[in-house]
Amino acid sequence: MGYLYYTFFYQPLFNILIFFYQTVAFHDLGLAIVFLTLLIRLILFPVFQKSVRNQTIMQQLQPKLEKIKKDHKKDPIKQSQATMDLYREHRINPFSGFLFLLIQLPILIALYQIFKTSVTGELLHGLYSFIQAPREINTYFLNLIHLDKTSIILVGLAALTQYIQARLSLPKQTADQSFAGRMGRQMLFIGPVITLVFLWYLPAAIGLYWLTTTAFSIFQQIIVNRQLKNGKLGIIYKETN
Repeated sequence: MGYLYYTFFYQPLFNILIFFYQTVAFHDLGLAIVFLTLLIRLILFPVFQKSVRNQTIMQQLQPKLEKIKKDHKKDPIKQSQATMDLYREHRINPFSGFLFLLIQLPILIALYQIFKTSVTGELLHGLYSFIQAPREINTYFLNLIHLDKTSIILVGLAALTQYIQARLSLPKQTADQSFAGRMGRQMLFIGPVITLVFLWYLPAAIGLYWLTTTAFSIFQQIIVNRQLKNGKLGIIYKETN
């Protein structure tokens, strides 16, 4: 298992990072991290997009799900059947979020290990023969932020983008008092707080990755919201207001 992880996750991502560093990033490790993050998100765009779509529509369907629970509160079988019928009607896989996390996990672990070793100078092991090894690594981002240390600026921006992405994912409702609705609004603040705590003790390289990937998620969320508003996802906002 360790060999598969190293061969299919750590080593390819590591080599791409160094390739970007030597070419389009102009020997700026921060820019190389940004380019690597964008490449990952572009490759996995269909998977992430489907997950975002499902999560957004499930948010929109919460009032209907609450109504199903009330209508069939004494019959769990009918409640489950009605819930699954609603999911099928809107072409939703309620387990897509788990797939989203499952795909992300080995990538996140590999990137964490890469960034951690990259900014400490222990990085030139495992390069492909066709990747030129740099003589040294410039661990600054735009000559302003040292990626080996925590950056309050990047931590703050990462938390802010986390809030914006969560805000965009919420349905446009003001009177949703369901449990799911309350939890969704609490996550507006819980998510950014977790981001602050998590990134506060990590190198700025991790914060830069987090900021870039969350900014990309905002872009995806905007696309999904527009499709949703235009009725392209099979559900209209007015149905859940």
